[in-house]
Amino acid sequence: MEIGSGPSLRHRPQPSSQIHKVERPPKQNVLTEFQTVIKETFFHDEPLRAFRGQRSHTKFYLILQAIFPILEWAGSYNLQKFRGDLIAGLTIASLCVPQDIAYARLANLEPQYGLYSSFVPPLIYAVMGSSRDIAIGPVAVVSLLIGTMAQKEIDPKKNALAYRRLVFTATFFAGVTQFALGFFRLGFLIDFLSHAAIVGFMAGAAITIGLQQLKGLLGITNFTKKTDIISVMHSVFGTVHHGWNWQTIVIGLSFLAFLLFTKYIAKKYPKLFWVSATAPLTSVIVATFCVYITRADKEGVAIKKDLASSHCGLFYCVRILRWLSNEEEDLKINSKPRIKYLIVEMSPVTDIDTSGIHSFEELHKTLQNRDVKLVLANPGAIVIQKLHASEFTKKISEDMIFLTVADAIEMLSPRIKELL
Repeated sequence: MEIGSGPSLRHRPQPSSQIHKVERPPKQNVLTEFQTVIKETFFHDEPLRAFRGQRSHTKFYLILQAIFPILEWAGSYNLQKFRGDLIAGLTIASLCVPQDIAYARLANLEPQYGLYSSFVPPLIYAVMGSSRDIAIGPVAVVSLLIGTMAQKEIDPKKNALAYRRLVFTATFFAGVTQFALGFFRLGFLIDFLSHAAIVGFMAGAAITIGLQQLKGLLGITNFTKKTDIISVMHSVFGTVHHGWNWQTIVIGLSFLAFLLFTKYIAKKYPKLFWVSATAPLTSVIVATFCVYITRADKEGVAIKKDLASSHCGLFYCVRILRWLSNEEEDLKINSKPRIKYLIVEMSPVTDIDTSGIHSFEELHKTLQNRDVKLVLANPGAIVIQKLHASEFTKKISEDMIFLTVADAIEMLSPRIKELL
């Protein structure tokens, strides 16, 4: 038998001279390779491509879009998207209120700080962020870590003010570090962490966080400050006979069962997802109502009572200026002399911080533009000491500080007559 005599073999196509071989790329020097790696790492999306060949005003608008992405998508925003965002916002808010109060407790802070850190970052991110799905706000692991580390340095019960300052300072530098990581595009460093290490860390943190909740669930007042399992379990079982509060346990387990039941309902019937989403806030409202009508706090059930309110430092400045404007309008209508001095009675002010001093400085500048002098009456010892330290007394002149309002009126009345 002759091999290779078949027709298919006789008509086999010959290699064409038009086919090009794959050649090796030219070898680059070390500097060129390094530049390529830097470009792919930090500028893989070529952020300056959109600026090529654009006019000056277009480049300026593109820069604003890069800093504030809301300018890019705000034009296509409609009522349908607003409806979805509104539902999502209400759903997340119902989860955040009880959740962030718990996060504040993990960090050994008052509940209002958990609420502040929950809604302020999303407001900023809504203007400067670009992802629709990212979650912004406090998390349990970070709250637990910062609370554990900070209380080793300062006792949050003995010196609450210094403890808050330490936490705020640590939070600030954590933000600076995150900003630096994002600015230099160092997110690729996460690739060097193994999946097992991340899962192990999260599992350990989850166990630690769960154990920390036993204090509130069992109503234990004297609980260990340590976070290791042995110390926590010793603190829990060491107070079985005299430290547990059965009313607190009943309330806690009842609402825990309610939360698990709503989660099961939402999983079985996806259309009822809102039941699980609103369950935490519903639990807080119902529990608060039940404790109020039964006066369970008299039986040892721990309650938070009042949340400390906050005030904007410039609020009083704005209110004073509004009053001044109204008074000047009335004097002008009645053809009376205009106001020359504004006396601020300081006796209710027991202390003042930098924001309060800044408010006084803003008020002083505004009054100067109106040709009105600021006068302080009856400032406390601590207040006047801080005003001197900030050199605010030099700005208004020490002659404008009096012990009482009556003294101020008596001293300034002749000056007003001279001006008139």
